Amino acid sequence: MMVLADRVALARGWRRAFIALVAGAIGALAMPPFGVFPALALSLTPAVWLLDGTWKSPSRAGALKEAAFIGWLWGFGYFVAGLWWLGAAFLVEADQFAWALPFGVFGLPAGLAFFPAFGFALARLLWTPDSWRVITFTLGLTISEWLRGHVFTGFPWNNPGMALGQNLWLMQTASLVGLYGLTFLAVAMASAFAVIGTGKTARERWTAPAFALVALAAMVVFGALRVPDGPVATIDKVRLRLMQPNLPQDAKFNPANREAIMRRYLSISSADHDGRPPTHIVWPESAFPFLLHRDPASLAQIGALVGRNALLITGAARMDQPLPGEQVGKFFNAIQVIDGRGSILSSYDKVHLVPFGEYVPKFFDALIRAVGLRQFVHIPGGFEPSATRATLTVPGLPAVAATICYEAIFPGEVLPEGPRPDLILNVTNDAWFGQTPGPYQHFAQARLRALEEGLPLIRAANTGISAIVDPYGRVVASLPLGTEGVLDSDLPAAILAPVSAQYGRFVLTATLVICLMASIARHRRRVSPI
Repeated sequence: MMVLADRVALARGWRRAFIALVAGAIGALAMPPFGVFPALALSLTPAVWLLDGTWKSPSRAGALKEAAFIGWLWGFGYFVAGLWWLGAAFLVEADQFAWALPFGVFGLPAGLAFFPAFGFALARLLWTPDSWRVITFTLGLTISEWLRGHVFTGFPWNNPGMALGQNLWLMQTASLVGLYGLTFLAVAMASAFAVIGTGKTARERWTAPAFALVALAAMVVFGALRVPDGPVATIDKVRLRLMQPNLPQDAKFNPANREAIMRRYLSISSADHDGRPPTHIVWPESAFPFLLHRDPASLAQIGALVGRNALLITGAARMDQPLPGEQVGKFFNAIQVIDGRGSILSSYDKVHLVPFGEYVPKFFDALIRAVGLRQFVHIPGGFEPSATRATLTVPGLPAVAATICYEAIFPGEVLPEGPRPDLILNVTNDAWFGQTPGPYQHFAQARLRALEEGLPLIRAANTGISAIVDPYGRVVASLPLGTEGVLDSDLPAAILAPVSAQYGRFVLTATLVICLMASIARHRRRVSPI
């Protein structure tokens, strides 16, 4: 082990680059749907050794540049291996977007890799020759991951904390520390094994890994004790039906097929399963290739489906009335609630839009249009974001925190201001990404939001994964990816807000500040040029 650590630390040129790239790619195996947590240790252990090797740089500035480059290479490997499935979206309309596929598969990872580059450089700035460098490394990578989740609208997809956010018992710790707290723990435990190959004594080699294993065991015990033996209580007089049409995101999904699409939705949704009629039917995001609120015939068909005793909750694009002098109004990606008369009772407009998917950021607008591109959705000018995140009112249901598509991946941002809702609703359309890891990763992140907030999750997805998740993150019922059908279920009740929902940001900030101060103090006392 010590020989291997030395060889990695002393690697230069293409060998160093190759090790960093491969190490990053291995880390992606810890993400859904694979969930191989030891892969994160195999990924971060050589990353620590590579940073050890920067001590030969003739200057501190040179060492920081080397560390940043190592971090960029590691991040590029990690994001390409974990996000390659984004390329599937460019093949839906291949005649228009296939040529740009490399920009999605490699361009986005290249940009995201600057975040771990910053994290590695920050860690190297405070590097020490002892086991504490594991904490310093964890500090740098956790801060960079927090930045990735917030800068430029944020993109916290495949955060390293998700390596611990898939197993039911391990993920319970998120109820205390949230996703970024899981990231701190995951990086610390995974990188602790680096000292086995660098410690000068047996105590130095095994103390950190022992702490990591004890912490992992403690998480398992906490999770086992926290998850109740039986199901949680359910909401009276609520019976849910989630419709998963498994409609491909291709030429079939266009206005010319509106009648066929409606027949398909109505047929699937009206199937009788257990003899208990639903009170609330849920359809996925942007379910229609037309403006539902301007189509009386379709609204009438929906009204006939739900009758007097039920409601439909569906994703649907909507358009405001155009302003004077304008030909078209503003478009919104929305959720609408429809009753038995075909009337729209309430609506929620998406706040956090997908850059380049639902709109083109103004900074890139001229460049994108110069090369003949547009956002993926066929909406003139793209969608407009809602100014505020509002509670969705649905008769017969508790207050709803509505999220559309990837709004559910942002920890601490799924609930509206004001009184705490009693459930999270997520409607999405992952048909863009086919049978790839993408939909599994999306579902895993939405599931963790339920646990962090102590709220049940209702998730309706076009191609899957549709599910009902209880406040402990347990999947009550689900429909697998790539299948057509309906899912009938009762609605689990919410539990008291967990620590993460109330104090998660304070816990994370306090932890990072303490570790930063300790790292600065230890760095000033260091006795080695490493």
